[in-house]
Amino acid sequence: MQVIISPKFQIVIPKEIRKALHLKPGEKLHVFHYQNRLEFVPVKNIKKMRGFLKGIDTEIPRDKDRV
Repeated sequence: MQVIISPKFQIVIPKEIRKALHLKPGEKLHVFHYQNRLEFVPVKNIKKMRGFLKGIDTEIPRDKDRV
């Protein structure tokens, strides 16, 4: 999927990606330059993140010499 940079250096995030990531107008994104590419990461409100790991398996197999 390609996007075009406008004369004002703006891009449009394709509709399929906006829907998949549940992006809404006005949301913030962190932009990173990493290994000659741009990465966009949605900024989530910490209060809305409460409970998002509910039900995650926290059991970690450990070596017998570890507590």
